[in-house]
Amino acid sequence: MVEQFVYTEKVGGSSPSARTTMDLKILYEDEDILAIDKPAGLVVHSDGRTDEPNVVRWFVSKYPNSKDVGENVELQSGEESETLIERSGVVHRIDRETSGVLLLAKSDKGFKYLKRQFKDREISKTYHLFVHGLVKQDHGSINLPIGRSASDFRKWSAERGARGEKREALTYYRVLQRVSDSNATFVEAKPKTGRTHQIRVHFKALHHPVVGDKLYASSKSSLFNFHRLALHARGIKFKNTSGEEISVESPYPEDFKRAIEACKE
Repeated sequence: MVEQFVYTEKVGGSSPSARTTMDLKILYEDEDILAIDKPAGLVVHSDGRTDEPNVVRWFVSKYPNSKDVGENVELQSGEESETLIERSGVVHRIDRETSGVLLLAKSDKGFKYLKRQFKDREISKTYHLFVHGLVKQDHGSINLPIGRSASDFRKWSAERGARGEKREALTYYRVLQRVSDSNATFVEAKPKTGRTHQIRVHFKALHHPVVGDKLYASSKSSLFNFHRLALHARGIKFKNTSGEEISVESPYPEDFKRAIEACKE
């Protein structure tokens, strides 16, 4: 099922200056939990500084009774609170440039149920990605703690020199296909922990950064005509509030389909 949401952006006064249509596909839904297919380029929630289409805005528009579900945060500026960031329904996030399945909570019961599963690491997430270079091992694990990058405040690092608290991070992976002509590998990754940029940081530490990653692989040319991060949240498994195990899969977007076809040629 595809839900269409029209977002009207206002600049200056009250007159609308632009209209953006956002189509979000619902992959699973019950009275407490929702799974959607997030397109690449769409941010999950506002950063409090810019006004743009986001998942939370769509969610509140479609489910107004769920507006207060979740944990809103205050953006701090010095000693004063600058603005309140709405995170209605949000229980986890995926990066702006990452496509694929995203869970949202429609009720407090659903929110608490999912948060507990994430905390206890009972939710299984599967990502598909293209990385630079030929990964040697057919499968393996990356067990490297993640801290702040010493060179760039926007980055995280699993390499020597990372600063601040280093938090446990574990990612399992297996090779789906090696593409010798392009010196690239198609990989499936299953993060056991949920650190910020975990998959991107872990594969960079292996010297196999994700294709199209402008933050962690800025010196590399993109491959397979990707114009964004070549990372797709392929699937997720969780239990709904009835205790039933639910498995949700996100179909490949067009850029992934083209890349996979190119690998077969």
